Amino acid sequence: MRIRATVAAVSGALALSALAVPAAQADSSYSKSDLVEAAQAARQAADGKSAYAAAEDGVPYTLDLSFSNVKVNKGKPIVAGIAKQVTVPVTYTVTHAEDIDLNASDFLFDVEIYRGTYDEPVNILWGDEFPTCTEVSATVDSCKGTIDVYPAEELENADATTWKAIGYAIDFNDQDLSNPDTIDWSKVGYVDQDALTTTKLQRYSKLAVNASPEPVKKGKTITVTGKLTRANWETHKYAGYTGQSVKLQFRKKGSTTYTTVKTIKTNSTGNLSTTVKAASDGYFRYSFAGTSTTPAVSAAGDFVDVK
Repeated sequence: MRIRATVAAVSGALALSALAVPAAQADSSYSKSDLVEAAQAARQAADGKSAYAAAEDGVPYTLDLSFSNVKVNKGKPIVAGIAKQVTVPVTYTVTHAEDIDLNASDFLFDVEIYRGTYDEPVNILWGDEFPTCTEVSATVDSCKGTIDVYPAEELENADATTWKAIGYAIDFNDQDLSNPDTIDWSKVGYVDQDALTTTKLQRYSKLAVNASPEPVKKGKTITVTGKLTRANWETHKYAGYTGQSVKLQFRKKGSTTYTTVKTIKTNSTGNLSTTVKAASDGYFRYSFAGTSTTPAVSAAGDFVDVK
């Protein structure tokens, strides 16, 4: 899992390293290490509470800010392979008090996703850069950011499931972040908002096909083999997806439409094999409908010349 700066006085255990500070939103006079120290102090000040005490108790006050209309990857699942970084968009609306300046150098906010529970998240994913916003009115901004996924560093197979989105904002109000011990936490504002939306994270899938012999005489047997594999985020290799129903489909030469010939299942190593009689020139392919953890995929058609 990536190590990054944590910047929020987060209520509950979601404080972890979930809420980070990519340098773009922070004042350049502060290093990430400064912000990490500030965040640790903020969490201590919040003492794990979601409802803060009065300002005179020296704990952060609740910001008048909320998130809505959150969409991760335009509502589509996030699909990750074994190594390549995956970046998907996150869009949302921020509604806030008129005196809150989202562009202030000491104001930090983001929307991230996590797996598990609010109090005990198992994994958390975020964007490399802080979001950018367009002002709609004095109290409403339309914002966009990213979720950046590094499969080789961050994921395990159990992460192929449903994730929740959480938004947070922290306003340091000109407090000196370089020395958290001197921060007056009663002047620091914080809010988080859980379960803004959900998104699925899926293991990238591949499907191969080979029809032989080529060419073949009409009426003779064609053997169609193939293999269904998906990303294994723990071995960082592609492994056979076993026991899955896969359709064998055929597209006649000159046609643009595939029709299903039969449905078979992958074996214990993800392999596929079946036979058909040669009838006419065309393309054979396997097609997999997908599961909750693995996206749909179809092989490129393999042409067979029937004599």
